[in-house]
Amino acid sequence: MNHDESKLYFESNQYFGLQAEDVIFFSQGVLPCLSPEGKILLEKPYQCSMAPDGNGGIYPAMEKSGVLADMIKRGVLHIHAFAIDNSLVKPADPDFIGYCIQTKADCGNKVLWKSDPHEKVGVIAEKDGKPCVVEYSELSKDMAERLVLVEQEQTKENLEDGPKLAFGAANICNHYYHIDFLQNEVIPNLGNMFHIACKKIGTWDESKNETITPSDNNGIKLESFIFDVFPLSTSMAIYEVERRHEFAPVKNAPGSTSDSPDTAMAMISSLSKEWLEAAGAIFTGDADGIICISPLTSYGGEGLGVYKGKEVNCGSL
Repeated sequence: MNHDESKLYFESNQYFGLQAEDVIFFSQGVLPCLSPEGKILLEKPYQCSMAPDGNGGIYPAMEKSGVLADMIKRGVLHIHAFAIDNSLVKPADPDFIGYCIQTKADCGNKVLWKSDPHEKVGVIAEKDGKPCVVEYSELSKDMAERLVLVEQEQTKENLEDGPKLAFGAANICNHYYHIDFLQNEVIPNLGNMFHIACKKIGTWDESKNETITPSDNNGIKLESFIFDVFPLSTSMAIYEVERRHEFAPVKNAPGSTSDSPDTAMAMISSLSKEWLEAAGAIFTGDADGIICISPLTSYGGEGLGVYKGKEVNCGSL
């Protein structure tokens, strides 16, 4: 869909300093759309109606494209996968990956705590003794609001014990895998992970000699989710992080009050200011001005000692 454009963007930017042979692109798969009776729908007389197979399609795509085999050949053991729309994501996060390695996890999930009981986000849970993600639409009001008393280590951010949401660990599509888990558990079980989604699907109308998109759902798309493999894990690690440090998704149009380019930029700026303040910088100018520390300058707030005691004009970086 955007495969060629993505490759061209990296090529035109010299792969951002990486070796070209170490940057490998592969495409998400597609599957035929079905009628409610299970028949394949036609978009044109000679063409099936097709739809992307969901973000869980990353697993068969890794196998079919040869990416998984290439990782094994290179001796790669640990893999970090995350959603592209999170502008505060930390690629190859050493803390998260290190925690998963230390705990000998076969799979890991980075989470953050829900902002309120009814935030529209899936949560990590346990079902029949196995880890899974429960979508917000599957939680009853009672389950969403249920509190439990959790004893936890006291830190600067958490000064006392208290009740927390029983289902509060929000899934943000930020995962770790050991290569053996993908090769030996995920790939052999891919056929059991499809979900049915009823959708409006464009189909060929022979009487009108054209493709018609109906006003109501007329067919079925098969898709899988990236977290569908969690129940296959026997040693899953859950790693909680601060929302303000690691989650600024871009899902909505500019000007939207949430999950927009504007809110993401504000969160990037807030984090950059936090780093600079910790480094000893002195802010001048408009306190609400945007500051953005390039990831080429600092990955997680390190290396900013040069700003100690120096004035930084908000809006200048």
